[in-house]
Amino acid sequence: MIVGGGTAGWLSAAVIAAEHGVDVAPEAGQPRFSVTLVESPDVPTIGVGEGTWPSMRSTLQKIGISESDFIAQCNVGLKQGTLFRSWYRHGENYVHPFTVPHGYNLMNLAPYWQVHHADQRFADVVSPQASVVEQNLAPKQSSTPDYAFVLNYGYHLDAGRFADLLKSHCVTNLGVQHTSANVTSVEEDSGGDIVSILTDSAGRIEGDLFIDCSGSRSLLLAEHYGVPFVSASDVLFNDSALAMQVPYREAESPINSCTLSTAQAAGWIWDIGLSSRRGAGYVYSSAHQSEDEAATLLYRYLEAEPELAATADLQYRKLSFKPGHRAEFWHRNCVAVGMASGFIEPLEASALALVELSAKMIAEQLPHDRAAMEISARRFNKKMLKRWDRIIEFLKLHYVLSDRQEDYWQDNRAVSSLPESLAEALEFWRYQSPWHNNFEPDDLFPSASYQYILYGMHFETMPRLTRPRNHAELDVRAEQLIRENAERVQKIESALPTNRELLGNAVNFGFRDSQVPQPIRNTR
Repeated sequence: MIVGGGTAGWLSAAVIAAEHGVDVAPEAGQPRFSVTLVESPDVPTIGVGEGTWPSMRSTLQKIGISESDFIAQCNVGLKQGTLFRSWYRHGENYVHPFTVPHGYNLMNLAPYWQVHHADQRFADVVSPQASVVEQNLAPKQSSTPDYAFVLNYGYHLDAGRFADLLKSHCVTNLGVQHTSANVTSVEEDSGGDIVSILTDSAGRIEGDLFIDCSGSRSLLLAEHYGVPFVSASDVLFNDSALAMQVPYREAESPINSCTLSTAQAAGWIWDIGLSSRRGAGYVYSSAHQSEDEAATLLYRYLEAEPELAATADLQYRKLSFKPGHRAEFWHRNCVAVGMASGFIEPLEASALALVELSAKMIAEQLPHDRAAMEISARRFNKKMLKRWDRIIEFLKLHYVLSDRQEDYWQDNRAVSSLPESLAEALEFWRYQSPWHNNFEPDDLFPSASYQYILYGMHFETMPRLTRPRNHAELDVRAEQLIRENAERVQKIESALPTNRELLGNAVNFGFRDSQVPQPIRNTR
């Protein structure tokens, strides 16, 4: 039983139903497995950031949605990373691409770059994607099959349309039962498990496992069970956002190939390119800036963007949130997914990724019976708490390296606001660059992502005091990889269309279903 729709609810329903199949008419003696989603007709999809990680490609492929349909119906833009503007100093930019450095499994280029090529941006030297995204080129060609790529990519999407597509697919193709009603109360048994929900128009609905996708209200986990909230406001200060949808100036205006993230006095502005509009907003700390001041900065930013239509008559939507998460996510026979489990700012687009990860883990560890549910709950809580901690650390990393002097940025650099584990890691990285050997295989963000942020923000790792016996050979190999990357940049740039050219005819995007490749292993 899934309580709540939107992207979190319908994506969870799709992942679980695709993994297990719905038994409409099970064999004699076999229990019936069903997935039911109860959705309020009065609650709209929020859809703030509307960005995904590359992992969404394999998720969509696994649940059976063609990329062509997804792109055509959800106003999709192809995202290859994030361009950070003025995060270190005013006017300085760096790119966090989705493609790992060239030869990354063979050699760590960061130490060699820092000694021999530090006059060039790190991502430009080690990856072809930084240059591609700044030219608004696509990550693939029109002949590239669905979900395959030349350069790794995720999506920018219209969250409302995405939820509608998932709903249609779940009900029509995956056998998910949909009920439109408001939950009025929750019933539990003598042991404290939820046995049913009561609704205003559909009566009493029973279930065995209840997934709370009711948004920030957290109807089941927080309101019914009272699971406490763990605040992250001492680490991440942003608690407000002003969001807008802005038309392009012209129908053929370029579509950005990455998220634009532009630092401001008390936060940062996101700017994402969809096929028919841009989604923009200013996420900021209300303790450092008023709403009027934030609105002035947002409108000033939008007015300076040459590809956007006039914004004077457009109204923003104000969103307030408490950064943090629930103390546990799976309590008894209830597990929360999406904003019901917690929320932090949209930096690095972790919200939809957490929905994917949560739904996948629920589907993989769907308990056989009530006794097994205790084990699934403990494993889920342990894994997801670690993931939340890692996300909070990684987002904080973006702030602590800045050289900006506004109060907001100075407060973000205060040692008292750093998680202890991040402070220790930063000290370690002073002496040894992050790479495979100091990261775990299941870390949420790979070591390459840390490299792009650290060295994009002028972090310095001290040269080693000793050198390996084959250092001359390694230097030659490093220079060869850097040269190969430069050559690859030229070849790729000459072969790739722009994002606008590739998405201009979404109906004919990609190959036929029979030519869709097998799931691709993502770097993120």
